Amino acid sequence: MQHVISLHNGTPVSLFLPDPAESVVPGVAWGRFEEALTPAFWAAQAWMQELAGGEAFGLGDTLAEEVAACLLGGYGAPAEVGLAAYGRVRQAMRSTAVVDVGAIEAMLTMPLNVGDRLVRYRFARQRSRQLGECLARIADIDEAALDDISLRDALTRLPGIGPKTASWVVRNRRASDEVAILDIHIVRACVHMGIFGGGATPASDYVGLESRFIGFCRAAGLRASLLDALMWRTMRSIGPSFAGLRPASNPSSTGGRGKGKTACPEVVARAGTI
Repeated sequence: MQHVISLHNGTPVSLFLPDPAESVVPGVAWGRFEEALTPAFWAAQAWMQELAGGEAFGLGDTLAEEVAACLLGGYGAPAEVGLAAYGRVRQAMRSTAVVDVGAIEAMLTMPLNVGDRLVRYRFARQRSRQLGECLARIADIDEAALDDISLRDALTRLPGIGPKTASWVVRNRRASDEVAILDIHIVRACVHMGIFGGGATPASDYVGLESRFIGFCRAAGLRASLLDALMWRTMRSIGPSFAGLRPASNPSSTGGRGKGKTACPEVVARAGTI
């Protein structure tokens, strides 16, 4: 048994996790919570995030706004650039009844203020066309009548919206634990643990990998929505060069324990472990 201690409102609180050698799912051991990127590490980090108030999801007030945010922040667009582009488009969406493709392209073509520099949005023409069509067709989706998976499936029928972007929209709208946003950061974390095999490719098997991720979350007693966000933020901050990202040799798609390094001090300090 592993004993994790954290401070909550100035009071020590405890989490007990299984022995490091015990399996969380077949072929994948819990590992030690103080070793970076093990299942126990993620369980402890998620627990402390819940103590701190959980995660705030949602970038827009409506389904149309959420689609705009996730489409503009999709593949190839750094998070900060996507948010800046979305902020500009959202302002127009809220002040104009109809935002057409030409107007969107003009907004995305103009340089964006990101931090202390001006940057250009790389996909102005492509994404403006896709977003314009999405906004024209979004009223056809009866959001209230659909469960999480059905809503995700409906969104994938919109131009430029694949399963990852659609899952992002659903997670943000509903804090859903039935979908996962399998970008490169989540895949790296899951490959390291042995949840995914080394050649895992969401582009060719999104549903299968998503099922493994959600199965792992349920076995570990974790909310998929919270863990997804936590993994994304953590893996993005430490980068792929971090030594602990090397997966166990020859991991299979269902097994292979990742041999995590001791968590870097910054990660542990932010989490508040004592």
